[in-house]
Amino acid sequence: MGHTWLGLMARTPRNTLSADLIVRTALELMEAKGTDAFSLRGVAGELGVGPMALYTYFRNKDDLYDAVRDHLMGLLPAVPSDAPWPDQVRAVCRSLRLLMLQHPCLAQLLAGRPLSGHETARVAEGLLGVLRAAGFDAETAARTHTTLFTYVLGSTSWEIQMAAERRDPEAWRRLRTSMESLSARDFPSVVELAPELARTTGGDEQFDYGLDLLLAGLQLRTPS
Repeated sequence: MGHTWLGLMARTPRNTLSADLIVRTALELMEAKGTDAFSLRGVAGELGVGPMALYTYFRNKDDLYDAVRDHLMGLLPAVPSDAPWPDQVRAVCRSLRLLMLQHPCLAQLLAGRPLSGHETARVAEGLLGVLRAAGFDAETAARTHTTLFTYVLGSTSWEIQMAAERRDPEAWRRLRTSMESLSARDFPSVVELAPELARTTGGDEQFDYGLDLLLAGLQLRTPS
């Protein structure tokens, strides 16, 4: 298998190596092979340097994971300051979901190390700031942030997984076979609602449905 275009560009003298180039190469490899197959040795090979050259910039693989996650989180837009707080919350959640759909490896990186990194903290600061400005006390703001973050991460990770299964004919066949084998006597509701369940495994409408439910409950707690 040939090197990617980024790897070919990176085959230059070692004094041109940089943290940014390493991060972008690592991201490219993660998106091509997945985070589980990712390794420092693979990044070094793509760049045409020895693995030890990377340790000048990153202490270990976790450091590089964090740098890739920060790079991606830095792509999120700022919280819109001229909108009502529920719309600000929606904007943050929708932007994070979209970023994960564009870069599926981000879901794994956030699940593994959710609170580390400067850019992750920046996103948390924006959402917490919106909630505090809306008048919520410290505990409610913190609990709400955690609830919204885990909803976005969980629902989007599920959406990514289901999309991958749909692209795999064999996995999709197994899923359909499993659903069709269910007994209507033992699982009447699941069998009856199978078409509706299939339509709610992802997409903008389903994401917004869940987000609206969370916001409706939160608005009941709005300080008077």
